[in-house]
Amino acid sequence: MYPSISASQWGSPTAPKKALLIHGLTEWSGAWEGLAQLLVAEGFFVVAPNLLGHAWRRGTDYRISTLAEDLRPYFIQDTSYDVIVGHSLGGPVTLSLLQFLPKTKQTAVILLDPPLEIEGARELHRGWFLNEVTNIRSTEEIDDDRGWSRRDCVLRVLGVSMCDRTTVEGIFSHNEPWSFSGLLRNIPPHVKITVLASDPEAGAVCDLEHIPCDVERLNVRVLPGIGHCIHYENPDAIVDSIQLPRAKL
Repeated sequence: MYPSISASQWGSPTAPKKALLIHGLTEWSGAWEGLAQLLVAEGFFVVAPNLLGHAWRRGTDYRISTLAEDLRPYFIQDTSYDVIVGHSLGGPVTLSLLQFLPKTKQTAVILLDPPLEIEGARELHRGWFLNEVTNIRSTEEIDDDRGWSRRDCVLRVLGVSMCDRTTVEGIFSHNEPWSFSGLLRNIPPHVKITVLASDPEAGAVCDLEHIPCDVERLNVRVLPGIGHCIHYENPDAIVDSIQLPRAKL
């Protein structure tokens, strides 16, 4: 028995292509609005679930494997996706979803600044997120700090407002050690993965040293000047990473 499904969607279910977007910690499905609209314009039907502990969804087990298992209903009857995007916490969750993908369809997976290994900075990250949900900033404060659009600032505040300390504490305490780089070592033949890493000078959490080298079907790209929330700051880079078929001349 699965908890009630909670998600946002954009576009027509009859569109020729499908995308699944997995948000990060203290985010929610609506945070994908900007990217989703770009994908709809490219002919996608877009689905973005709310992870356990987010958007008022309650949970008691916050292991990455449990967050992924909770999303199994999105893969029933061999439901497939042309592209799956996972941001931050959604990166390890996305990698844990690969086992659910039909082996008969090629899937492009894009990971946005995923925290693959954070043991050395676990308490730093935990403290930052706890402060975020305890002292929720206004849209104006986020705008002054990040320079995002008003829409994205509002969506960010909503996400933080619908999360709490219990979720943050659970995410960090139920995933010890925090080590997920090994999930990149055996990529299925029907999957291609692109890691879009943020600029270390702009707050990246994905350390390139934690990404395995010489792995087939794995590409890595660093986005200069772009911070951790790539979907807010440069959604076009995400769309560009999807190898969309060119129009016939």
